[in-house]
Amino acid sequence: MDPLDRALLRELQDDARQTNRDLAAKTGVSPSTSLERVRLLRERGVITGYHAAVELEALGRPVQALIAVRIRPPARPVIEGFREWAARLPETIGLFVTSGSHDFLVHIAVPDVNGVYAFVIDRLTERREVADVQTTLAYEHVRSRRIEPVAERPRERRKGR
Repeated sequence: MDPLDRALLRELQDDARQTNRDLAAKTGVSPSTSLERVRLLRERGVITGYHAAVELEALGRPVQALIAVRIRPPARPVIEGFREWAARLPETIGLFVTSGSHDFLVHIAVPDVNGVYAFVIDRLTERREVADVQTTLAYEHVRSRRIEPVAERPRERRKGR
């Protein structure tokens, strides 16, 4: 990641819908250079897609909760099966596979508190592999609009040189 890649990523994270011409102008390169560098960032897997940010309240899902789930037995097929099932649920907007006392952290958005209760009781606790559930209501969800790459460290000199 060189400074141009970083600049392109910053600009695209601020507005992924801008034209390539505008992106090139903002980063100080020609449109053909901008186009090629963005293509390379996609090929390298740095840029994985472009997404529309949505307002959950406008979609009728203003209540969010984080639900920690412990699975038993902790076997790969059981963990993977639960992960695939939970990720497909319409209430799920995010899913983390975690370490520690719980195996998953499921982020849901629903219409109201009753929706949280229904999700936990009607969906999660009906699963045989679910051993424990802890629910935390989220008052607010603040997202980072921009994620910067980690700065490269200068190469360390070998001892004896």
